[in-house]
Amino acid sequence: GWGAHGGGAFSGKDPTKVDRSGAYICRQMAKSVVQSGLSRRCVVQLSYAIGVARPLALFVETYGSESAALTASADDIASVLKLEFDCRPGAIVHSLKLREPKYQVTAAYGHFGRQPYTSNGMTFFEWERAVDLAKYKYMTSDQLSELLAGSDYLSRWVD
Repeated sequence: GWGAHGGGAFSGKDPTKVDRSGAYICRQMAKSVVQSGLSRRCVVQLSYAIGVARPLALFVETYGSESAALTASADDIASVLKLEFDCRPGAIVHSLKLREPKYQVTAAYGHFGRQPYTSNGMTFFEWERAVDLAKYKYMTSDQLSELLAGSDYLSRWVD
């Protein structure tokens, strides 16, 4: 799984800004989808507007590689991500621990494709640690819709 971003370098930019933190959370979401067996391939994209705390759009592309009961479309996987991830900028900063002074190691060998680890109480490359989404693998579109309807996802997403 992978996440796309609008271009430009990450190093030297504030890690709490959505161009950087959004790319990190997209990477984690895409890896989580693939490693949990929901699809064989996945790219995740988010869009934000200045001054709006919730993401305006979530785009998931699985290239037709959805697995198990999630056969309707990548929309099912987008529903799973809305249930499991909070992509408001402040929530991303908190969940990925982006305020820790740990970015010197990203200057060599890049920000992605690294093993997450903890050293001196700081978590490095947390966005590379997949979240287990396997509990959704055998759910149908109707079951996911029911879960969404009963959740508070609208407090985290513009839909």
